[in-house]
Amino acid sequence: MTSFVIREHAPVTQSRKLEQLIRGQETSDGAGVRLTRLLSQSLQRRLDPYLMMDAFGSDKADDYIAGFPDHPHRGFETITYMVAGRMLHRDSTGHEGLLENGGVQWMVAGSGVIHSEIPQQEEGMMKGFQLWLNLPAADKMTQPWYRDFSADQLPRFSTPDATQAVVIAGRSHGVAGAVERPVTEPLYLDLHIPAGARFTQLLPAPHNAFVHVYEGSLKIGESTIEAGQLGILQQTEGADGVILQADVSAKALLISGRPLKERIVQYGPFVMNSEEEIQQAFADYRSGRFNGAINHQTP
Repeated sequence: MTSFVIREHAPVTQSRKLEQLIRGQETSDGAGVRLTRLLSQSLQRRLDPYLMMDAFGSDKADDYIAGFPDHPHRGFETITYMVAGRMLHRDSTGHEGLLENGGVQWMVAGSGVIHSEIPQQEEGMMKGFQLWLNLPAADKMTQPWYRDFSADQLPRFSTPDATQAVVIAGRSHGVAGAVERPVTEPLYLDLHIPAGARFTQLLPAPHNAFVHVYEGSLKIGESTIEAGQLGILQQTEGADGVILQADVSAKALLISGRPLKERIVQYGPFVMNSEEEIQQAFADYRSGRFNGAINHQTP
Protein backbone atom coordinates (compact mmCIF):
# COMPACT_ATOMS: atom_id res chain seq x y z
CA MET A 1 0.00 0.00 0.00
CA THR A 2 1.32 3.44 -0.93
CA SER A 3 2.40 5.69 1.92
CA PHE A 4 1.60 9.38 1.45
CA VAL A 5 3.35 12.49 2.71
CA ILE A 6 0.70 15.06 3.61
CA ARG A 7 1.69 18.68 3.08
CA GLU A 8 -1.58 20.57 3.19
CA HIS A 9 -4.95 19.85 4.74
CA ALA A 10 -7.97 21.69 6.08
CA PRO A 11 -7.03 23.17 9.48
CA VAL A 12 -8.90 22.57 12.74
CA THR A 13 -9.98 26.00 13.91
CA GLN A 14 -11.24 24.91 17.34
CA SER A 15 -10.41 21.66 19.11
CA ARG A 16 -12.82 19.57 21.09
CA LYS A 17 -12.05 19.39 24.80
CA LEU A 18 -11.48 16.33 26.94
CA GLU A 19 -14.71 15.35 28.69
CA GLN A 20 -13.74 12.28 30.72
CA LEU A 21 -10.85 9.90 31.31
CA ILE A 22 -11.40 6.14 31.53
CA ARG A 23 -8.75 3.84 32.95
CA GLY A 24 -10.45 0.56 32.02
CA GLN A 25 -11.17 -2.63 33.93
CA GLU A 26 -8.72 -5.51 34.15
CA THR A 27 -10.54 -8.73 33.26
CA SER A 28 -10.23 -11.93 31.24
CA ASP A 29 -12.19 -13.35 28.32
CA GLY A 30 -12.14 -16.33 26.01
CA ALA A 31 -10.25 -19.19 27.67
CA GLY A 32 -8.55 -16.87 30.15
CA VAL A 33 -6.90 -14.17 28.03
CA ARG A 34 -5.97 -11.27 30.29
CA LEU A 35 -7.11 -7.90 28.92
CA THR A 36 -8.30 -4.41 29.81
CA ARG A 37 -11.89 -3.49 28.96
CA LEU A 38 -11.68 0.19 28.05
CA LEU A 39 -15.17 0.60 26.63
CA SER A 40 -17.92 -1.37 28.37
CA GLN A 41 -21.73 -1.44 28.32
CA SER A 42 -21.93 1.60 30.61
CA LEU A 43 -20.45 3.74 27.79
CA GLN A 44 -22.43 2.34 24.85
CA ARG A 45 -24.91 5.21 24.71
CA ARG A 46 -22.23 7.87 25.16
CA LEU A 47 -19.91 6.40 22.50
CA ASP A 48 -22.59 5.11 20.11
CA PRO A 49 -22.03 3.46 17.57
CA TYR A 50 -19.23 1.68 19.51
CA LEU A 51 -20.16 -1.13 21.87
CA MET A 52 -16.93 -2.40 23.39
CA MET A 53 -13.16 -2.00 23.21
CA ASP A 54 -10.58 -4.33 24.72
CA ALA A 55 -6.81 -3.87 24.90
CA PHE A 56 -4.58 -6.88 25.35
CA GLY A 57 -0.83 -6.89 25.77
CA SER A 58 1.57 -9.24 27.50
CA ASP A 59 4.89 -11.00 26.93
CA LYS A 60 3.81 -13.79 29.30
CA ALA A 61 2.39 -16.69 27.32
CA ASP A 62 0.08 -17.75 30.16
CA ASP A 63 -1.79 -14.44 29.74
CA TYR A 64 -2.82 -15.20 26.15
CA ILE A 65 -1.90 -18.71 25.03
CA ALA A 66 -5.40 -20.28 25.37
CA GLY A 67 -6.91 -17.64 23.09
CA PHE A 68 -10.57 -17.39 22.23
CA PRO A 69 -12.06 -20.81 21.34
CA ASP A 70 -15.29 -21.14 19.30
CA HIS A 71 -17.85 -18.50 20.22
CA PRO A 72 -20.81 -16.88 18.40
CA HIS A 73 -21.63 -13.28 17.43
CA ARG A 74 -24.67 -11.57 15.92
CA GLY A 75 -25.67 -7.98 15.19
CA PHE A 76 -22.40 -6.01 15.00
CA GLU A 77 -18.90 -5.77 13.52
CA THR A 78 -15.57 -6.65 15.14
CA ILE A 79 -12.31 -4.90 14.28
CA THR A 80 -9.18 -6.61 15.61
CA TYR A 81 -5.91 -4.68 15.30
CA MET A 82 -2.78 -6.70 16.04
CA VAL A 83 0.12 -4.46 17.07
CA ALA A 84 2.38 -7.42 17.84
CA GLY A 85 1.90 -11.16 17.68
CA ARG A 86 0.18 -13.79 15.55
CA MET A 87 -3.46 -14.90 15.86
CA LEU A 88 -5.32 -17.44 13.70
CA HIS A 89 -9.00 -16.90 12.88
CA ARG A 90 -11.23 -19.86 11.97
CA ASP A 91 -14.99 -19.73 11.51
CA SER A 92 -17.99 -22.00 11.22
CA THR A 93 -17.81 -22.11 7.43
CA GLY A 94 -14.24 -23.41 7.32
CA HIS A 95 -12.56 -20.12 6.39
CA GLU A 96 -9.44 -18.99 8.18
CA GLY A 97 -6.97 -16.11 8.22
CA LEU A 98 -3.71 -15.31 10.01
CA LEU A 99 -3.52 -11.92 11.73
CA GLU A 100 0.08 -10.74 12.20
CA ASN A 101 2.07 -7.68 13.34
CA GLY A 102 0.35 -4.48 12.23
CA GLY A 103 -2.56 -6.27 10.57
CA VAL A 104 -6.31 -5.86 10.92
CA GLN A 105 -9.19 -8.29 10.75
CA TRP A 106 -12.58 -6.74 10.04
CA MET A 107 -15.57 -9.04 10.53
CA VAL A 108 -19.27 -8.35 10.07
CA ALA A 109 -21.03 -10.87 12.31
CA GLY A 110 -24.39 -9.85 10.84
CA SER A 111 -26.96 -12.65 11.06
CA GLY A 112 -24.55 -14.89 12.93
CA VAL A 113 -21.15 -16.54 12.86
CA ILE A 114 -19.15 -18.84 15.12
CA HIS A 115 -15.40 -18.25 15.13
CA SER A 116 -12.21 -18.78 17.11
CA GLU A 117 -9.08 -16.68 17.56
CA ILE A 118 -6.07 -18.72 18.68
CA PRO A 119 -2.47 -17.42 19.20
CA GLN A 120 0.13 -18.88 16.84
CA GLN A 121 3.07 -18.32 19.19
CA GLU A 122 4.21 -19.81 22.47
CA GLU A 123 6.38 -16.92 23.62
CA GLY A 124 6.95 -13.23 23.00
CA MET A 125 4.68 -10.21 22.98
CA MET A 126 1.01 -10.43 22.05
CA LYS A 127 -0.47 -6.92 21.85
CA GLY A 128 -3.53 -5.44 20.18
CA PHE A 129 -7.09 -4.20 20.38
CA GLN A 130 -10.57 -5.43 19.58
CA LEU A 131 -13.32 -2.92 18.89
CA TRP A 132 -17.03 -3.68 18.47
CA LEU A 133 -18.96 -1.45 16.06
CA ASN A 134 -22.74 -1.63 16.11
CA LEU A 135 -24.79 -2.38 13.01
CA PRO A 136 -27.94 -0.35 12.29
CA ALA A 137 -31.22 -2.19 12.85
CA ALA A 138 -31.76 -2.53 9.11
CA ASP A 139 -28.42 -4.38 8.74
CA LYS A 140 -28.42 -6.58 11.85
CA MET A 141 -29.26 -9.68 9.82
CA THR A 142 -26.97 -8.93 6.88
CA GLN A 143 -24.83 -11.73 5.46
CA PRO A 144 -21.66 -12.27 7.53
CA TRP A 145 -18.40 -11.05 5.99
CA TYR A 146 -14.76 -10.74 6.93
CA ARG A 147 -11.44 -9.68 5.51
CA ASP A 148 -7.86 -9.72 6.73
CA PHE A 149 -5.61 -6.73 5.96
CA SER A 150 -1.86 -7.20 6.35
CA ALA A 151 0.15 -4.24 7.60
CA ASP A 152 1.32 -3.36 4.08
CA GLN A 153 -2.29 -3.28 2.83
CA LEU A 154 -3.32 -0.53 5.27
CA PRO A 155 -3.21 3.06 3.92
CA ARG A 156 -0.85 5.33 5.81
CA PHE A 157 0.61 8.81 5.64
CA SER A 158 3.13 11.04 7.37
CA THR A 159 2.88 14.73 8.20
CA PRO A 160 5.66 17.34 7.82
CA ASP A 161 6.51 17.04 11.55
CA ALA A 162 6.99 13.24 11.18
CA THR A 163 3.71 12.01 12.67
CA GLN A 164 2.93 8.57 11.19
CA ALA A 165 -0.74 7.67 10.70
CA VAL A 166 -2.34 4.36 9.73
CA VAL A 167 -5.89 4.79 8.36
CA ILE A 168 -7.75 1.64 9.31
CA ALA A 169 -11.20 3.11 8.60
CA GLY A 170 -12.70 6.34 7.35
CA ARG A 171 -10.75 9.19 5.83
CA SER A 172 -8.00 11.40 7.23
CA HIS A 173 -6.11 14.26 5.56
CA GLY A 174 -7.43 13.14 2.18
CA VAL A 175 -6.36 9.50 2.61
CA ALA A 176 -9.11 6.86 2.44
CA GLY A 177 -8.86 4.00 4.93
CA ALA A 178 -9.00 0.27 4.32
CA VAL A 179 -12.73 0.17 5.18
CA GLU A 180 -15.52 2.75 4.92
CA ARG A 181 -19.08 2.45 6.21
CA PRO A 182 -21.85 4.75 4.92
CA VAL A 183 -24.15 4.63 7.98
CA THR A 184 -21.88 4.70 11.04
CA GLU A 185 -19.00 6.46 9.22
CA PRO A 186 -16.26 5.07 11.47
CA LEU A 187 -12.88 6.76 11.67
CA TYR A 188 -10.10 4.58 13.09
CA LEU A 189 -6.53 5.91 13.12
CA ASP A 190 -3.34 4.60 14.68
CA LEU A 191 -1.10 7.60 15.32
CA HIS A 192 2.61 7.67 16.17
CA ILE A 193 3.35 11.26 17.17
CA PRO A 194 6.95 12.28 17.97
CA ALA A 195 7.84 14.53 20.90
CA GLY A 196 7.08 18.16 20.17
CA ALA A 197 4.69 17.40 17.31
CA ARG A 198 0.94 17.73 17.08
CA PHE A 199 -1.75 16.09 15.02
CA THR A 200 -5.06 17.62 13.93
CA GLN A 201 -8.15 15.82 12.72
CA LEU A 202 -11.44 17.25 11.50
CA LEU A 203 -14.49 15.62 13.14
CA PRO A 204 -18.16 16.11 12.19
CA ALA A 205 -20.00 17.82 15.04
CA PRO A 206 -22.57 15.02 15.65
CA HIS A 207 -19.97 12.24 15.79
CA ASN A 208 -18.88 10.67 19.07
CA ALA A 209 -15.11 10.39 19.43
CA PHE A 210 -12.43 9.13 21.79
CA VAL A 211 -8.65 8.74 22.05
CA HIS A 212 -6.79 5.79 23.58
CA VAL A 213 -3.11 6.38 24.33
CA TYR A 214 -1.16 3.13 24.47
CA GLU A 215 2.36 4.55 24.74
CA GLY A 216 3.57 7.89 26.09
CA SER A 217 1.03 10.64 26.69
CA LEU A 218 -0.93 13.28 24.78
CA LYS A 219 -2.40 16.65 25.62
CA ILE A 220 -5.69 18.12 24.45
CA GLY A 221 -5.60 21.74 25.49
CA GLU A 222 -4.46 21.70 29.12
CA SER A 223 -5.68 18.14 29.74
CA THR A 224 -3.43 15.08 29.54
CA ILE A 225 -4.23 11.51 28.51
CA GLU A 226 -1.69 9.10 29.98
CA ALA A 227 -0.75 5.69 28.60
CA GLY A 228 -3.50 3.16 29.25
CA GLN A 229 -6.24 5.77 29.44
CA LEU A 230 -9.18 6.35 27.11
CA GLY A 231 -10.22 9.97 26.74
CA ILE A 232 -13.77 10.80 25.67
CA LEU A 233 -13.91 13.94 23.53
CA GLN A 234 -16.53 16.50 24.39
CA GLN A 235 -18.87 17.66 21.65
CA THR A 236 -17.74 21.21 22.28
CA GLU A 237 -19.90 23.89 20.69
CA GLY A 238 -18.08 25.40 17.72
CA ALA A 239 -15.37 22.74 17.64
CA ASP A 240 -14.64 21.28 14.21
CA GLY A 241 -12.08 18.64 15.21
CA VAL A 242 -9.38 17.74 17.69
CA ILE A 243 -5.79 18.86 18.20
CA LEU A 244 -3.47 16.33 19.84
CA GLN A 245 -0.18 17.63 21.25
CA ALA A 246 2.73 15.34 22.15
CA ASP A 247 5.23 16.72 24.67
CA VAL A 248 6.77 13.23 24.69
CA SER A 249 6.51 10.69 21.88
CA ALA A 250 3.15 8.93 21.90
CA LYS A 251 1.19 6.16 20.21
CA ALA A 252 -2.57 6.47 20.22
CA LEU A 253 -5.79 5.38 18.57
CA LEU A 254 -8.22 8.10 17.47
CA ILE A 255 -11.70 6.72 16.86
CA SER A 256 -15.00 8.39 15.97
CA GLY A 257 -18.33 7.52 14.40
CA ARG A 258 -21.85 8.72 13.66
CA PRO A 259 -24.26 7.59 16.41
CA LEU A 260 -27.15 5.35 15.39
CA LYS A 261 -29.42 6.55 18.24
CA GLU A 262 -31.16 3.19 18.29
CA ARG A 263 -32.02 0.95 21.21
CA ILE A 264 -29.15 -1.32 22.25
CA VAL A 265 -29.95 -4.71 23.77
CA GLN A 266 -26.88 -6.84 24.48
CA TYR A 267 -26.63 -10.29 25.99
CA GLY A 268 -23.08 -11.59 25.83
CA PRO A 269 -22.02 -12.02 22.18
CA PHE A 270 -25.36 -10.87 20.72
CA VAL A 271 -26.30 -7.20 20.21
CA MET A 272 -29.78 -6.47 18.87
CA ASN A 273 -32.58 -3.93 19.30
CA SER A 274 -35.06 -5.91 21.42
CA GLU A 275 -35.24 -8.73 23.95
CA GLU A 276 -37.22 -10.80 21.45
CA GLU A 277 -34.37 -10.54 18.92
CA ILE A 278 -31.90 -11.68 21.58
CA GLN A 279 -34.07 -14.72 22.35
CA GLN A 280 -34.22 -15.50 18.64
CA ALA A 281 -30.42 -15.22 18.41
CA PHE A 282 -30.02 -17.84 21.13
CA ALA A 283 -32.59 -20.08 19.47
CA ASP A 284 -30.87 -19.79 16.08
CA TYR A 285 -27.46 -20.47 17.60
CA ARG A 286 -28.64 -23.55 19.46
CA SER A 287 -30.35 -24.92 16.35
CA GLY A 288 -27.22 -24.55 14.20
CA ARG A 289 -28.39 -21.65 12.03
CA PHE A 290 -25.08 -19.74 12.33
CA ASN A 291 -23.39 -21.86 9.68
CA GLY A 292 -24.22 -19.95 6.50
CA ALA A 293 -21.55 -18.88 4.02
CA ILE A 294 -19.37 -15.88 4.78
CA ASN A 295 -18.90 -13.27 2.10
CA HIS A 296 -15.24 -12.23 1.71
CA GLN A 297 -15.96 -9.35 -0.67
CA THR A 298 -16.18 -5.81 0.68
CA PRO A 299 -19.88 -5.02 1.32
